[in-house]
Amino acid sequence: MGKIKQKTHKGTKKSIMLRNSGSAKFKKPGANHKTVGYTSARMRKLRKGSELSKADLRRLKKLIDRMN
Repeated sequence: MGKIKQKTHKGTKKSIMLRNSGSAKFKKPGANHKTVGYTSARMRKLRKGSELSKADLRRLKKLIDRMN
């Protein structure tokens, strides 16, 4: 019987982008639809990405390492 291997989490793979420096960035959720009531300032902030914190990066490292 073969060794059990952990698969890449597809949701994490689609939402997080790894940088060459080792950090990770992601797009803020909530900017795709149902944005009629949002202010323009809120939409402007949602367009920009955000960097994943070091604590979250450590927590998700098992899922992210298998993305390549």
